[in-house]
Amino acid sequence: MPTDTPQPDFVLVRPQMGENIGAAARAMWNFGLDRMRIVDPRDGWPNQKAVAMASGAGRLLDEAQLFADVPGALSDSHFVMATTARPRDLTKPVYSPEEAMREASKRIAAGQKVSVMFGPERAGLENDDVAHANAIITVPVNPVFASLNLAQCVLLCGYEWQRATSESVALDPGLAGTDWANGEEVDHLARHYEDRMDEAGFFFPDHKAASMKINLRNMWSRMPLTRADVQMLHGMMRQMVRWKDRSE
Repeated sequence: MPTDTPQPDFVLVRPQMGENIGAAARAMWNFGLDRMRIVDPRDGWPNQKAVAMASGAGRLLDEAQLFADVPGALSDSHFVMATTARPRDLTKPVYSPEEAMREASKRIAAGQKVSVMFGPERAGLENDDVAHANAIITVPVNPVFASLNLAQCVLLCGYEWQRATSESVALDPGLAGTDWANGEEVDHLARHYEDRMDEAGFFFPDHKAASMKINLRNMWSRMPLTRADVQMLHGMMRQMVRWKDRSE
């Protein structure tokens, strides 16, 4: 069973090599982290090469949760960080690993569930993946050779997590009877608005529709939404649709 130590989930998105998954497990366990989630691994799961590479951290692989897609892996998360070395067209807060793990520690101490996404070895996370994140983690590396191995990136974040946890202070978020919305609730809200706006012809012209939808999803993920906020926004959209139907 995973330890009961409060900690973030480390989410490996479409990892390509079993050896790198095993090395990531070792890096996590070096710093007491044991909540691994794996999204659509290229070579299937379980993977014997991952087991061989994990060595003493094989338990993490036995207990790793497997998901078909990113929204499923993040459905119960309240705050998501995406690791990427590439410049993005999406507006999000950008943290160093040190500041990211401090932020994660504070949020977890306040009762939130935090996830950290790591992309495939060849090209990293896609914009569609990053759009689900609330913030970005970027490592200050050599700009002419910015690529980090998957396990190296996991190791950096794990190290900074261990440094940050001794400094965390619980924060009272003042939620006034509600709670933070999780990833599934925000994703449902995003799809509700996307569907109704699609029906209204908002995503025009067609060749810009895909990027407009990503930008809309990115806007939702940047907002620190509570469940009360989500319910109100659903209600606002339903009322606007009803008003439009009555006026026709």
